Amino acid sequence: MDALVPFLLTDFLGKPAWIWLAFIGIVVALLAFDLGVLHKDDREIGVRESLVLSAGYISAALLFGAWVWWYLGAQSGMDYYTGFLIEKSLSMDNVFVIALIFTFFAIPRQYQHRVLFWGILGVIVLRAIMIALGASLVSQFSWLLYLFGIFLVFTGIKMWVIADHVPDIASNPLLKLLKRHMRVTDGLRGNAFWVRETDAGSGRIERFATPLFLALVLIEFVDLVFAVDSVPAIFAITNDPFIVYTSNIFAILGLRALYFALAAMIHRFKYLKYALALVLVFIGSKIFLVGLIGKIPPVISLTVTFVLIAGGIVVSLWKTSAEAMHREQAEEASSPSQ
Repeated sequence: MDALVPFLLTDFLGKPAWIWLAFIGIVVALLAFDLGVLHKDDREIGVRESLVLSAGYISAALLFGAWVWWYLGAQSGMDYYTGFLIEKSLSMDNVFVIALIFTFFAIPRQYQHRVLFWGILGVIVLRAIMIALGASLVSQFSWLLYLFGIFLVFTGIKMWVIADHVPDIASNPLLKLLKRHMRVTDGLRGNAFWVRETDAGSGRIERFATPLFLALVLIEFVDLVFAVDSVPAIFAITNDPFIVYTSNIFAILGLRALYFALAAMIHRFKYLKYALALVLVFIGSKIFLVGLIGKIPPVISLTVTFVLIAGGIVVSLWKTSAEAMHREQAEEASSPSQ
């Protein structure tokens, strides 16, 4: 017991070990409750349940942010909420690609939660590695923040230009590599990622991956690609690894829960990408503005980010509603009169 106290107070990436352990305990408890109680059986998750579950995750994230504000100070709290909002918004674009992957592999809705759940575990580990590496590099080479800024501005411009681009899953290089070097079943085998079956060529019992496993790998890969944008974006807000990691993970946890509601209406947010592009340009530009006008207060960063994203959502809903109305009017005009 005497040895435990010094360990809990040991500094780890700028914070006592007990704070990190407390956060990990919260995440494990949420995931255990999600899988062990709410979704221990494979079943289809409806929009209403998705919204309720997401509201629970968002509430947990906001409460954790309130604790950060109280314990670590107002600036840390503001940075946490800004990072959470940015990650949450950028990850919404991830939902569109995940929906394409599930459609490509014909994954039934009853198995989608299983893939997303195990995907979360991979994300928790991958983000930890990326953020720890990023924090270490930034602490030693502060000029890297300027590279992050250039990268974010470039990425924002690129996102604006190719906002209407639809990824081609069949041409994904990783998918081609997996199929070339792995035995893959010709269809799903229930909720299994791996099965043992007779190989038609050799006649021996071999281990086969299922399309469910391929979907999981591609989703992990997609998240890694999106992390290349989101991690530098939050480092442009704060260099505190604890704030960066916790805001990232809480945003991802909630988004996976919200997936089943968003996937059904993702087409309604087609103009959100333009708002996200402006957010990336703003965050990237903010790094260079520090040398001209000084450090921009966190409340301004949070306000600008919120206004841009809220504006993108409002414009998307308004424009898609107007487009749907015009299509209905055109169909009525073109249909033969009774």
